Amino acid sequence: MVDRRQVMRFRVRAQQLDRVTGTLGDSAALDIGVQDTGADGAGWALANRGVDPSSWSARDVVLLWTLRGAPHLYRRSDVGRVAAAVAPFSDADAGKRIFDASRPLKAAGITNLAALDEVATRMRAIVTRPTPKGVVSGRLAAVMPEPYLRYCRACQATHLYEMPFRLAALPAGLELQLGTSPPVLQRITGLRKAAAAERFDVIRAYLRLLGPATPRDVAEYLDAPLPEVKQRWPEDAVEVTVEREKRWLLAADAPNLEASTDAVTRLLGPYDLFLQARDRDILVPDAARAKQLWPVLGRPGAVLVDGDLVGVWRPRKTAKGLSVTAELWDRVPTPAKGTIVDQAERLAAYRGIPVRSVEIG
Repeated sequence: MVDRRQVMRFRVRAQQLDRVTGTLGDSAALDIGVQDTGADGAGWALANRGVDPSSWSARDVVLLWTLRGAPHLYRRSDVGRVAAAVAPFSDADAGKRIFDASRPLKAAGITNLAALDEVATRMRAIVTRPTPKGVVSGRLAAVMPEPYLRYCRACQATHLYEMPFRLAALPAGLELQLGTSPPVLQRITGLRKAAAAERFDVIRAYLRLLGPATPRDVAEYLDAPLPEVKQRWPEDAVEVTVEREKRWLLAADAPNLEASTDAVTRLLGPYDLFLQARDRDILVPDAARAKQLWPVLGRPGAVLVDGDLVGVWRPRKTAKGLSVTAELWDRVPTPAKGTIVDQAERLAAYRGIPVRSVEIG
């Protein structure tokens, strides 16, 4: 029997949130991708795992639309193997990943994989130099036939369905320029096709970094059909019982469930990998607190203390600097409050602005 505390500490160690220093090369989270959403995205997530923000640049990393169509950061040297790992398992999988875009394609007799290939070919031809997303979208809408297009009320324009647009970018050999909003697409220089590698296998990576988990957890993380995930379930996954539920993790990682971890305090960004686990009832058992951490709009960050999530935090940037407000759900040791302040100061330094205030309530 494995308890919740063991699972949380396992993930802290697996994701290297307990280390002080590290490099891009030895950062395990980059194997599955570090989501880059919001001001405190991939760079802050890596900083929380000991990677000095000044130690890497666009020459070392690549930002790609991959899992769930979200922007994820990877090592540039891994891009070929990442492309193989994040590709849909099958046409049915591709259909689920592109959501409602699949319906008109099916009606027109176009398979989902063929559609993604066609969009990728067209995008590749359009993006010969760095090009803003809106320009790419407009040019695509001018050359793609009706089954690929939809009318967007918000934009009051007809353009490609969003998910095929995003998921075709990597097959088209395109990356996102770092720090651009709206995003600017450009060709990935030196991109070569590579065979799938076990290290980047998305199912194995989920179990390694967010295990113990169920096939349904993994399927929801990937936006993939559950049968597709079950069909590819690792043979070396071993069963454990967590809170009376059967779960799995890789056999090589099983001993780590019993290992201890150093006490660490981290201000996790709203889309940090630690918070991306699909078993939110394990991360935050209290429903009211879970609702506070994962609202429909405007997610806060999470306060991690000694392997547990103990509250939420929000930053506010003003002309005078950065203000951080942390709302704790339970009492924490006095030293932990000091480290929350330290983390707020690190965040301000990461953003390149002074700290104005830190409020802990």
